[in-house]
Amino acid sequence: MSEATGVGLNRQNLELNIFHDVAKTLTSSLELDSILQTIMEKMAEYFRPDTWSLLMVDEERDELYFAIAVGSASEALKNVRLKVGEGIAGYVAKNGEKVIVPDVMNDPRFAKRIDEMTKWETQSIICVPLRSRLRVLGVIQLVNVDMNHFGAQEEFFLQSLCDYAAIAIENARAVERIQELTITDDCTGLYNARHLYKTLETEVYRSARFGYEFTVVFIDLDHFKQVNDTHGHLIGSKLLAEIGYLIKAQLRLIDYAFRYGGDEFVVLLPQTGKDQALVVAKRLRDSLRTSMFCKDEGLNINVRASMGVATYPHDAKTPHDVIRQADEMMYLVKNTSRDNIGIAQRGVMK
Repeated sequence: MSEATGVGLNRQNLELNIFHDVAKTLTSSLELDSILQTIMEKMAEYFRPDTWSLLMVDEERDELYFAIAVGSASEALKNVRLKVGEGIAGYVAKNGEKVIVPDVMNDPRFAKRIDEMTKWETQSIICVPLRSRLRVLGVIQLVNVDMNHFGAQEEFFLQSLCDYAAIAIENARAVERIQELTITDDCTGLYNARHLYKTLETEVYRSARFGYEFTVVFIDLDHFKQVNDTHGHLIGSKLLAEIGYLIKAQLRLIDYAFRYGGDEFVVLLPQTGKDQALVVAKRLRDSLRTSMFCKDEGLNINVRASMGVATYPHDAKTPHDVIRQADEMMYLVKNTSRDNIGIAQRGVMK
């Protein structure tokens, strides 16, 4: 057997092994990061670039960012963004076609500013788009590959790996969308009760570990049945959606809002003691008092709510007990004045 044939066979064996490893990762994991990491590592093992990266498309901002970057310049690339269309990677993202540039100095598309920032010297670039049917999800970029050993076979192999990466990203996003559907309430867009208990378990664990407090506000709309009886269930659903939006608008980014069921809502305030939580509860109560809903439907519906507040760990130490305490306080208000706040261990607010 000639030396060339031996090298070819070794190359084929390496390709088969890499395909096997990538396929195994794809079928055994839904963790996008670990799949992409495997694909990128295998790519480096085969092509031996000086540095390589995976740029993802941020569709909202029409930019590319470095999701994975390996090599001496990786740290400098963490916060770098390219406009779609800028540089060779930007061109590939925009046009959805592979670009192989043996000498970047002869290519006007090359963005010199990246080299200036990273103190890197780019000689050659291979950029391949990660395509999903109608759009480009990202770009894989290999810098300074030995172009003397990059022929049609290598090009085919690279394209195959990029197709794998695109499938992985599509699958992960599909799973993410399905998970969102299973934890989100259709009517209000808030999280649902199933997700509430999962989130509370995480919050109890975190708060116990770091010595944090957190507070739950249980909200039940007053006389909501009258709205359904008077205006029908479609208006009732529209009203719940608008109230869900109002609740969310009063919260911080770290807070959670859930539709518990029917006309009941729960707000979870992490790292928040009782007095701070009362500020939020009063704000919610006052917003409801002054708001008119379903204006687009030609109505001006005003709704009030009975609320209950309980704090971990002072009032309860388990997810179910925190909810139960807040629920009991809400019922205390419901059975007396309505349109007010009940506070665990303090009673109804004066």
